[in-house]
Amino acid sequence: MNSAILGRALAEVETPLLAILLPAITALPASLEALDRASGGVVKRALASGDWKGKRDEALMVYPVKGPAQRVLLIGVGKADEIDRNTLRRGAAVAAKRTRAIASRMAIAVPPESRGALTPRDLAQVVVEGTAQGAWTFTEMKQAGDDKKPELTAVDVVVEPAIATEAEAGRRVGEAVAAGHELARYLQMLPGNVCTPTYLADRAGALAKTHGFGVTVLDREAMRREGMGALLAVAQGTQQEPRFIVLEYQPVGSQAPVALVGKGVTFDSGGISIKPAQNMEEMKYDMSGAAAVLGTFEVLGRLKPQVNVIGIIPATENLPSGTAVKPGDVIKSLAGKTIEIINTDAEGRLILSDALAYVKRFKPAAVLDAATLTGAVVVALGYVATGIMGNDEPLLTEVRAAGDRAGERCWPLPLWNEYRELLKSDIADMKNSAGRGAGTIAGGWFLREFVDGFPWVHMDIAGTAYTETEGPHQSKGPTAMGVRLFTEFLLKRAGG
Repeated sequence: MNSAILGRALAEVETPLLAILLPAITALPASLEALDRASGGVVKRALASGDWKGKRDEALMVYPVKGPAQRVLLIGVGKADEIDRNTLRRGAAVAAKRTRAIASRMAIAVPPESRGALTPRDLAQVVVEGTAQGAWTFTEMKQAGDDKKPELTAVDVVVEPAIATEAEAGRRVGEAVAAGHELARYLQMLPGNVCTPTYLADRAGALAKTHGFGVTVLDREAMRREGMGALLAVAQGTQQEPRFIVLEYQPVGSQAPVALVGKGVTFDSGGISIKPAQNMEEMKYDMSGAAAVLGTFEVLGRLKPQVNVIGIIPATENLPSGTAVKPGDVIKSLAGKTIEIINTDAEGRLILSDALAYVKRFKPAAVLDAATLTGAVVVALGYVATGIMGNDEPLLTEVRAAGDRAGERCWPLPLWNEYRELLKSDIADMKNSAGRGAGTIAGGWFLREFVDGFPWVHMDIAGTAYTETEGPHQSKGPTAMGVRLFTEFLLKRAGG
């Protein structure tokens, strides 16, 4: 998505489609009077007709009888006193989704009446982010038909000339986030026979080459030398080679880094504890945490904030075979702790345990991990919020605040000591599954066992990484959950 700031009057904007985000109003605001005159009064008539009330996600297309804009699309953003970053990001996404089959370029405006308390910088950032989200489609694997529709690839954000410079700073951030978001969704969408652990490692290498990151990729033998028994146990049932990927972005001296860890199970059948066949194809999304890390590194490469970041992705498939790990097996992790395998479908925590033990060598200032870890988090929180747990209350608060700014909301779950009892094993240091009760918390407690000496937050994105329904603001499928949250977190740490 290419974007630009256009500092001029709305009545002068020549475009195939001009989208205007408006709250619930019925009278023509002063900011749109000149546009209304230039377009032959269509905006005023639309507002007065009662056909459009400005409710959230409401859209109405009107066709000017004159003027430079060929179409005007009114997008509702709800009550004026409830407008925030997320409101306008979503409104821009709705506008782009309505536009993407109509034109390859659009202009979008947020009049003063629709801005709430947003600064010009925040305004431009969220509008560009939202436009890219709504415009996204995945058609790479389909044959082009005769009725091919245009793809929305460019947006002009129209603002008053007086705020254009400040808005440009936000547009730059928004465009970088949009690029990371697009990369993450692309990787999520790829089928498991394309997006293998090796493919993820190759994409990490390409990012490193483009942006100058450090990169290390461990193969199976290197993992054996390291002692990554938990990751290797999951990988022993597949012919696809596992990969352990480390990206390093270090623009500022010896500052302790923030580490981002992403679960990279490129296809999860459940292993010997095989999943039901229905909807198993969605298990290509089990690498969504890895996609979020790679998408965030795309953002880092474009914005170059002053904060050191380590990205770690343990990547493997989880398949049943004659060599697969079995329920009842006992394995030894990189941290030296032994684990009794109760359920081979609780594999994400196994590969993350080695990643969390490995990251200790970087002496991180904070570690955030993102993983489609448990179906139980969907039972607890549905598809709206990500469940978070951790060992540091200020860091949990920081992550929640970043999620609120990003429109990727999080809700904390407890890691009280009593829950540790769920993981007790008769023959090993712990077991990898505690059954149905408190399933998300048990997964979080398992990971906590491998956190040693650094602040840490675990994000269970199983309910938010992808959507099975088509929404007014985005297509069915991957959401790139984590890219915006990680970015907001890192920019705040960098002082931006």
